[in-house]
Amino acid sequence: MSLDASPKRRAGRLSIIIPVLDEADTLEALLDELQGLRHQGVELIVVDGGSCDGSGERAAPLADRVLAGPRGRALQMNAGARVARGERLLFLHADTHLPPGAERLVDGALAGRHCWGRFDIRLAGRHPLLPVIATAMNLRSRLTGIATGDQALFMTREAFESVEGFPEQPLMEDIEMSRRLKRRSSPACLRQRVVSSGRRWERQGAWATVRLMWRLRWRYWRGESPERLAREYRHVR
Repeated sequence: MSLDASPKRRAGRLSIIIPVLDEADTLEALLDELQGLRHQGVELIVVDGGSCDGSGERAAPLADRVLAGPRGRALQMNAGARVARGERLLFLHADTHLPPGAERLVDGALAGRHCWGRFDIRLAGRHPLLPVIATAMNLRSRLTGIATGDQALFMTREAFESVEGFPEQPLMEDIEMSRRLKRRSSPACLRQRVVSSGRRWERQGAWATVRLMWRLRWRYWRGESPERLAREYRHVR
């Protein structure tokens, strides 16, 4: 897999890459919110994995690039990175919102010994367990050096290319990416919080979702294939 599409780089600038699939309303609200960063020179790239709800069309006026990519979050993020012009890359879910001053925070985090990092997270929703779950996610990530995509992973382009991008697997691509990047440096664990939707926990039940995710991660760590785990995850969802 070649990750060098040779776009004209903008030294030091940030590219935000957003993989989407049928997220039109959520995506449009997120892109509206990101226009301030865009006006400051941050590049916004949306990679649509075959949406049926017009996500790509609605994103077009609000992004610098809208790509039609293959379905699969890892594939979509890699496709966005190939055309990105920035030397710093941030991968953002469509239902996750950045804290104020995100570009400055990323620049500062990557200016020293860290080549990658993530934000702390707050889960938005009404379920009383969401703050507990978010606190546990932040603590686990800080202790293990493993981040999830919900925490808005960011990294230098050099680090991204050195590990050949996200592993093209259907599940746990964020966990595997963290493992690979940890060989280059520990993550910058920013305490400023992204705000991500708690809909997954509210829809399926908080404890049931927590148990499911821990069970899938445990089996992944024991060597079970992400393809098999993805089939089970999608069935449960």
